Amino acid sequence: MNTYLKSSFFVQLVLIFVGIPLLILALSSFPERSWLKETISLLTILAFFLVVGQFFLSRSNGSAVQEVKMSRLISLHKVIGYTAVTILLIHPFLQVFPRFFEAGVSPDEAFITIITTFTSQGVVLGIIAWFLMLTLGIMSFMRNQLPMKYTTWRLVHGILSILFVFSGAWHMIDLGRHANLAMSVFIAVLTAGGVLLQLSAYRPKTEKVGVN
Repeated sequence: MNTYLKSSFFVQLVLIFVGIPLLILALSSFPERSWLKETISLLTILAFFLVVGQFFLSRSNGSAVQEVKMSRLISLHKVIGYTAVTILLIHPFLQVFPRFFEAGVSPDEAFITIITTFTSQGVVLGIIAWFLMLTLGIMSFMRNQLPMKYTTWRLVHGILSILFVFSGAWHMIDLGRHANLAMSVFIAVLTAGGVLLQLSAYRPKTEKVGVN
């Protein structure tokens, strides 16, 4: 852990993807809710930002590779990825969990209503993002068992990741309770930056030609 703490890149990453979202939330005013609902929202928001941060914790980011060994970078990428993806995968169930302690609509009724509201583009994109994330998680966990080369796996993984963050970001901005103007702009900027960084890894490498 000391290796990461000594890295200015890692410290900056934490400040950007954890510190700034917390600061925006702290400076914003939202209707008060129970501590359980607020905790679930906070976990979900931070998990999404950490997933976006994964674009910056890859070999396509030269700054990260220069400061942290590739093996350590990959280990950190995996730990953050599995943790954040797990939180986001159970996010739909966490959304209705407080219903167990409230009167009115039961948790199962609320869950069915959420996943069948196809008139809302935010819900549809959320469902798409969930399945993309599930696919990403399975492909990452079973990478060595998949019948494809590592380079092919990386390409597929990158494309699925881009599709996920786009749909996930739109879902958060459209339906997120805490998605005010500041948070929405921050989500859009970081998502665009991460996607552009990932796309830069797919550019064909050109050889430098010397001039005689």
